[in-house]
Amino acid sequence: MKALGKTLLGRDPFEEIVIGNTALVRAMVESNVRVATTYPGSPTPEIASAILSIPAAERPFYFEYSTNEKVATEVAFGASINGHLSCVFFKSVGLNVAADSFVQLGLMELPGGMIIVLGDDPGANSSQNEQDNRHYTRLSCIPAFEPADPREAYEMFLEGASLSVLRKMPVIIRLTTHVCHAKQKVSFGGWDPVHPDRTPRFDPDKGPYVPIAGDALALKRRSLARLEEIRTYSENSPFNVLTDNGNRDKGVITAGLPFLSLMDVLEEAHERPDILKLGMIHPIPRSLIRHFLETHREVKVLEELDDVLEKEIKALAYDSRQDTVIHGKKELEDWVGEYTPDKVARVLNNTWPGLVDMLEAPERSPLAPRPPQMCPGCGHRSAFHAIRQALKAEDITVADIGCHTLGYLPPYRMGQVLLSMGHSTGTGSGLSLFNDERKVVAFIGDSTLFHAGLPGIVNAVFNRHNLTLVVMENGTTAMTGHQDHPGSGANANGPVEALSIEALLEGLGVKSIRRVDTYSQTKLLQAVREALEEEGLSVVIASHPCMLKFTREQRRKEGYSQRKVRIDQDKCIRVMECISEFACPSFQRDRDGNIFVHPELCIGDASCIQTCPTHAIVLDTEKKDSWEGEGS
Repeated sequence: MKALGKTLLGRDPFEEIVIGNTALVRAMVESNVRVATTYPGSPTPEIASAILSIPAAERPFYFEYSTNEKVATEVAFGASINGHLSCVFFKSVGLNVAADSFVQLGLMELPGGMIIVLGDDPGANSSQNEQDNRHYTRLSCIPAFEPADPREAYEMFLEGASLSVLRKMPVIIRLTTHVCHAKQKVSFGGWDPVHPDRTPRFDPDKGPYVPIAGDALALKRRSLARLEEIRTYSENSPFNVLTDNGNRDKGVITAGLPFLSLMDVLEEAHERPDILKLGMIHPIPRSLIRHFLETHREVKVLEELDDVLEKEIKALAYDSRQDTVIHGKKELEDWVGEYTPDKVARVLNNTWPGLVDMLEAPERSPLAPRPPQMCPGCGHRSAFHAIRQALKAEDITVADIGCHTLGYLPPYRMGQVLLSMGHSTGTGSGLSLFNDERKVVAFIGDSTLFHAGLPGIVNAVFNRHNLTLVVMENGTTAMTGHQDHPGSGANANGPVEALSIEALLEGLGVKSIRRVDTYSQTKLLQAVREALEEEGLSVVIASHPCMLKFTREQRRKEGYSQRKVRIDQDKCIRVMECISEFACPSFQRDRDGNIFVHPELCIGDASCIQTCPTHAIVLDTEKKDSWEGEGS
């Protein structure tokens, strides 16, 4: 990582093979971004990883993990109105969290400029939906670029930053998962460091920055006028690319990653349409599109997810009285999933039969599918194994976002409903109303608690809702790569005092709080049973360090030795509790049905020992480590 940081700070132009997320960081450096903020979420966390590869003392801009996306947006906004170029980045659904402040940005005068990097997720590779954030660009009146590959991500960020500073308005760079993670050789420019200007330059007269009713309409008019000025720029943007194949019968208008899939498909095409690739997706270059429509008999609009461009282009054609036949989405599947080459081939042939050869989807691996599961030694597994014993079959469990969401899968079946980050206490409160027979247990991770969980807890206390909240504390933001949060004791810039969850809950008025190490399954079981019998909101903090993070840190220490558990075959009578109920992936069966411990998976945490009714799981060594749970 240090080598990457050194590369990103290179003074001279250079070429390097990088993923799209890393290319963006070099663009931040070259464009002299002064403040960068985020809340982690795929497909964008590698942006933060690349930033953190630069030692804090050498980093040319301030960076922070904010408590959530809304706060991250507001910190970047505050920096911009103080005269500093800022950047905020997060994943697709993160924009929902930021939306309350985000939709105001287009109304504001931003003297420093501000780039918003959105990581949309067609295919829902790591998200709970496939939302298309191009809708937000229209809602907020903010111009947006859409790169197709890492090179364009770098170049569009630089262009967007210049445009943002010039026009004093926010600019969106909309990435998708494959652009974030694709690798490409990118030619980077040189960088001449600028001495940081620490002069506060906020001037309320540049606003107004208070969109009260008396000013809101004037601010909207200014926002719309600036957007029309950007449309003129959009018409001449170098990122709009016309591929003229001399085909006036058929044309394709597209943008972003679908363009690359289209080019792949057309390599062996029987006929090649002309192609207009858009670089700026809002505002669209109307004159350029109008001319393309005028010169083609039929035009296909090729876009992932929603029919955003299609509707706008059809409206443009109607207003211009064009008689071009415009083909958009036809089948339900056209709105779903990533536009990989095989899908683009199918979509094209549904419009123009026989245009291209159909491509087969990538072959499935001959290996049996492996379900997603918690890591060996995960404290959440131990917690679910204990908590499930405290519940009746008819009781209700509410999931939240995090590693513990995997508790929904067998064999745990914990968490029967999920909406969004931090929803669990609020949803659980609603489930508790008019409910005197079925206990309600909500789960939330510690990072999510700080992110969006506090309002639901306050509401449950304020309105005296009757439920139990289990805080699954592992000391990090584990699902997205072990980023720090306010309870971790560190932030992106060094050690800080950790916020105590107990003290926080007490301050919110929670009277019933219990803390138990999740490896102490008997104690956790008892704590949950007691909490369920209480009236009002009761909280159980089920705590244990993320063992993936912990073991990585331990391996770096001198003298570390990995220990294991094994199965005492003389005691094992194949009850299968370790496989069917506890379900640590370390436990496997051979062809004869014997249970064994996979040596490459077991981390020797020993949390499993207490789960075997015949005591057949034993340590290979008597060595005791400081991280071993009380119940192990």
